[in-house]
Amino acid sequence: MADAHVFPIRVYYEDTDAGGVVYYANYFRYFERARTEMMRSLGIESSRLQDELGVAIAVRRCMAEFMRPAQLDDMLEVETRITTVKGASFMGEQVVRRDGEDLVRLDIQLACLNLEGGPVRLPDDVRAALQDS
Repeated sequence: MADAHVFPIRVYYEDTDAGGVVYYANYFRYFERARTEMMRSLGIESSRLQDELGVAIAVRRCMAEFMRPAQLDDMLEVETRITTVKGASFMGEQVVRRDGEDLVRLDIQLACLNLEGGPVRLPDDVRAALQDS
């Protein structure tokens, strides 16, 4: 579990606040998009999880550290790395970077839930894909 997935993203006007910097909550959108594309690259699509397996992946806990602001028109990269896979959850690290400089770091725990919102074990193929990432 050492390989990182890298997702490029451009900062648009709609992402910024009155000062022209990325509004803090929008980083969570960037992180979500990057995680979704990382999962997709592993063959794990949210629609298949829900439709075929009756489960969903949800954020259980996260902690962000904001170090530097991104600004309008910046080209960013969001790096996502899975660090631990457990029975019904997994942990990861995500970093937003601009030109190699860390701007925001996120430590996150995600949980596998049934469609009623109760915790369930990760499906075997999902766990294997995450462990191999």
